[in-house]
Amino acid sequence: MIHVRTLGTLEVTVDGAEAPSELLWKKNLALLLYLARAPKRRCTREQLIGLLWAEKDDAAARQSVREAIRTLRHYVGENHLRTTGDVIELTDGAVQLDTDQLEQLVKQRDWADTTPLIHGDFLDGFKIPGASGFEDWLTVERSHWHGLSLDALLRHAEERLDAGDELGADAPLVQARKMDPCSQRALRAYMRRLAGTGDRSGALQAFEQFVKAARRSGDSTLEPETKGIVERLRSGRAWHLPKDALASDRSVVWRRAPLLGRDRELATALAQWRNAKAGRLTLLLIEAESGGGKTRFLEELTARAALDGGVVVGTRAVAEDLEHPGSAILGLARGGLVDVPGVAGVSPSALAVLAAHASEWAERFPQEHPPSPTGNLDAAIAEVLRVTSAERPHVLILDDAQWIDATSYQMIERLARDLAHAPVLILLAATPEPAPPKLAELRARIGRDTPGVTISLGKLGNEALCRLVQWALPAYTGDAADRLTRRIAADSAGLPLLAVEICHAMAQGLDLEATNGAWPHPLRTLDSTFPGDLPDTIVASIRVGFRCLTKPAQQALVAVALLGDRVAGKRISCATDLKGDALHAALDELEWRRWLVAESRGYTFVARIVRDVVARDMITQGERQRLLAKKC
Repeated sequence: MIHVRTLGTLEVTVDGAEAPSELLWKKNLALLLYLARAPKRRCTREQLIGLLWAEKDDAAARQSVREAIRTLRHYVGENHLRTTGDVIELTDGAVQLDTDQLEQLVKQRDWADTTPLIHGDFLDGFKIPGASGFEDWLTVERSHWHGLSLDALLRHAEERLDAGDELGADAPLVQARKMDPCSQRALRAYMRRLAGTGDRSGALQAFEQFVKAARRSGDSTLEPETKGIVERLRSGRAWHLPKDALASDRSVVWRRAPLLGRDRELATALAQWRNAKAGRLTLLLIEAESGGGKTRFLEELTARAALDGGVVVGTRAVAEDLEHPGSAILGLARGGLVDVPGVAGVSPSALAVLAAHASEWAERFPQEHPPSPTGNLDAAIAEVLRVTSAERPHVLILDDAQWIDATSYQMIERLARDLAHAPVLILLAATPEPAPPKLAELRARIGRDTPGVTISLGKLGNEALCRLVQWALPAYTGDAADRLTRRIAADSAGLPLLAVEICHAMAQGLDLEATNGAWPHPLRTLDSTFPGDLPDTIVASIRVGFRCLTKPAQQALVAVALLGDRVAGKRISCATDLKGDALHAALDELEWRRWLVAESRGYTFVARIVRDVVARDMITQGERQRLLAKKC
């Protein structure tokens, strides 16, 4: 069997061994490839003469064809190369081309297996001087395979990006951009890849570099899809991180971990987003135990929705919200809804209702003679959503929904009923415990009375943890990587939050051999675990992560740990004496590194146990007393 790799630099093997030099003569290879690619794998002697020996007289050209056929027949076998009169035919099984395999995989839409086949353009660098007929054929073939290869690579990259697998998108993206640096589709996928890991500035920088190169080549026309993703990136949040934090990121001391092990769940969630975007209000409930990755999952999903043109508005509940009727819906009103495009088209009466409940609306829409607020809050919110979602689809996030009050759940049910045909995705994320009755009632209606699904996020399996180790600690390979994966699985109990913290801490020098594991206790979740019950590995990882923060970020984190479940920025400033840009940079760093989650009413820890460890271990008793004495 002769195997020919044509996609990239030409490589030929015979029965797995290096091909003999006689077969590797360029015109012999050209004849073999032309036959293998010809319709029904047959052609005439006249065609071959015009292709490769047009400069010779007829007798000499025919002798060259006979000699080339003799050489090929010697290697492919008498039965695989037939000549009938003037017709030459190559039978099936005589030669194996990578292009045949690529075509079959494309038909099967098996994009993952196409990438390893594509090493470059068809017969890259191969030429036969003086054979203009062959060069014409080669130009057509290269164009065909360039288009097919580029599409397969980008489909593979887009498939992995859609599944939240930024790492899996790297190989096809690198090859696609190498093959066609001018492809705007490849640029968009690369920008999505960077934005998916929080590198918004890197994505915009890649765009600027692309534009400069395009202008030098004389073609700077941008496709509408490219303009759209750039506009959405520019309107997104800009992180104001301290220089020290940025320096660490650039030296790969700390990086934002990719979403791993959630391919199926993310695909399901994105399908619900597309359903909502098409004009049907959809409810999506994400359930995971504390530390199980629900907030990280929300971050991934909403980042994709924002790049897809969606408007994202969110709030996060805390336990004390149970005592405040309507607090979750009011949190949405204060959490960005006031700045949504098109909100100015809402009726004055609805604006008056919102202004009466939230000062942000009164400041944004001052009215000299405001009408008396006669309507209720959920009706006013419904009108805002009806008006603004007509311009751009919305994603409404209600994180830690187990703490949402009963009145807010009633409002959510009315919104689902009154806005049934609005392009709105209502996304709730909750832990299984506690289980408020109203959440159970809403869960029962999802998929029955209202379009949507419930997604449960389980613990990370061995494969996902192995990929996490490969990403965070590439120096570990083979058996060492397998042993480390098993240790992290045992110490983290498969919880993404803890597994990522261990990997980050090891990148900073944590020695797992000096710590013990043996966790969790039976029937306990992370929220029901005390810091003293955690294995040393977890506590040490949290401590190492804390020490890698800048000093202002450490001060702000301690303040949030001591001052309550949700702490406003003003209280953090009072407790730490951080002001202005210094405060904003510290809080941005804590969000960036996924210690805190922010919403309009304040900052909360991603997980309670992390707050407890910080409050117990990262502050002295004297510092604790001084901070609390400020009565912020």
